[in-house]
Amino acid sequence: MTLRFGYGTNGFGSHRLDDALAVIAELGYEGVALTVDQPHLDPFGTDLGARTAAVHRRLDELGLDVVVETGARYVMDPWYKHEPTLVSDTGRERRVDYLRRAVRIAADLGAEAVSFWSGTLPAGVDDAEGWRRVVDGVGAVLDEADSRGVVCAFEPEPGMFVDTVGGVLELRRRLGSPEHFRVTLDIGHCVCNEKGTVAECAHQAGELLGNVQLDDMVPDVHEHLEFGAGEIDLPAALGALLDVGYTGLAAVELPRHGHAAPVVAERSMRALRAALDTALDGSTPHHRSTRHGGGSEFNGGEEAQT
Repeated sequence: MTLRFGYGTNGFGSHRLDDALAVIAELGYEGVALTVDQPHLDPFGTDLGARTAAVHRRLDELGLDVVVETGARYVMDPWYKHEPTLVSDTGRERRVDYLRRAVRIAADLGAEAVSFWSGTLPAGVDDAEGWRRVVDGVGAVLDEADSRGVVCAFEPEPGMFVDTVGGVLELRRRLGSPEHFRVTLDIGHCVCNEKGTVAECAHQAGELLGNVQLDDMVPDVHEHLEFGAGEIDLPAALGALLDVGYTGLAAVELPRHGHAAPVVAERSMRALRAALDTALDGSTPHHRSTRHGGGSEFNGGEEAQT
């Protein structure tokens, strides 16, 4: 078994979607993590069905698999990034509507999963109310996903209400352990925010691992970096994914590198191929994985809520 690498379209924000997909495919990626957003595939625009069908045809032409990502920054509110969320004081139904649209798009594209997150709990709201809000919202999204056979992969995000793999597993328990609910793992978050290594986080998710994002980070700073710019041991991280038998897409997540997207994507692919070769030849013990963050203070920084 080996890994299939993808690249996130949020790292190609200055490209037309057709052009971005062509570059990603030409560089040897096997899939894309498609953020449903303007200007690529606006879930609130007209003729969504026809536009989605055209994207599906293009993916097929290029031989690209796909997961659907929902980290659009201003698709619902032009003033406030990512608002409203599943835990906002108001407007949560708009986030649920957006996510249900994403599920329908994922079904039409034949996507492997649709990935989403909780949002940041507003000041003055206690954890009990936070859990109520996120359980209610995710439950409504899962109703749509179950009816269409779509996997929902929930991402723990630094600084958000659900911020660790353990938190996602607790959410799954509170939801009644639904079949279509799984985990998105961003390997950089293991350095930035988790107490465990990539290997420990991957094994914690186990067979529930439904989506993987690839990037580098440093402890306590939520900033997506190119491989080699942070503290990820990339061969060990990829080895950890192999160890747990992960078979889905593992997509590069560099949303702030669109100014040099083709060059960054090419560098990333070279780094991934070299790291995978090292992982496969056994020269890197998978169990040592990566150094992890353990600081007591988290700096969300500019990259928080990517």
